[in-house]
Amino acid sequence: MSSLSLLGVVLVGVLVGVLVGCGGGTAGITAPSDRPTASGTSHAPSAGAAPGPATVRKAPPTMAPGPGGLTPVYTHRAKGREKVVALTFDADMTADQGPRAAAGERFDNPALIETLRRLGVDSTVFMTGRWAEEYPDQTRSIGNDPRFEIANHSYSHYSFASPCYGLPTVPKKDMAADVRRAFDAFRKAGARNVVPYFRFPGGCYDDEALHALAPARVTAVQWDVVSGDAFAKDGDAVAQQVLDGVKPGSLVVMHCTRSAAPVTEQAIRRIVPELRARGYRFVKVSELMATP
Repeated sequence: MSSLSLLGVVLVGVLVGVLVGCGGGTAGITAPSDRPTASGTSHAPSAGAAPGPATVRKAPPTMAPGPGGLTPVYTHRAKGREKVVALTFDADMTADQGPRAAAGERFDNPALIETLRRLGVDSTVFMTGRWAEEYPDQTRSIGNDPRFEIANHSYSHYSFASPCYGLPTVPKKDMAADVRRAFDAFRKAGARNVVPYFRFPGGCYDDEALHALAPARVTAVQWDVVSGDAFAKDGDAVAQQVLDGVKPGSLVVMHCTRSAAPVTEQAIRRIVPELRARGYRFVKVSELMATP
């Protein structure tokens, strides 16, 4: 190769490196991060960046089945000193709400997701399959961003026990299939960071539901802190409820549905800096569930 050709290759390599380093979207935003690196410093990956094909992913931790093979239920990390907290967001859309979405009702909340990215908050989104079908681009964006993981909130957002806030009920024989259908919707949308966790719609379940869900091989994830953001109008009141309830190892339930939880993004802008000031680190459910 001539010296001029070699110089051209080097210059092209430098240019490519500059373009990749500049990135796109939110990659240029400097956000605080709660992720320690080997050197003890923090690293905030570009929002929306997907791991390369050579990346080896660890299998997310799960709990062993309960007595009689019942689906295990996780609510928070066992009492400890480490100041970690998992913020979780339910992306609700019930199977029969298509006409409302077509009429303009928004069941998504892009501003909330962007705020979590900007603030560098790792979190878990419990998504219904119907939501993923309605918003496939957002599902793919969330599910390919290492900041997030997608967990299962059923396909239909129908209840798995009755009564449950007026929700229709999934027949017991169809419960495992409903959960599998949601996982299929995530895959169809192109989401990669999907974990085998399930949250019951409305938080309603009984032993019959835990038994019926066993073939789906998921760990049910509930919470120990209720944010109260559903249908709330006061973001500060939501934030205060979370701040008053969080303890080391807590798992907080919030919502990623603009029409049903309009002040969640506002509350997050207060919750995150105040908990960080108290020394808390934000983690996904998979990290919270891992052995300390």
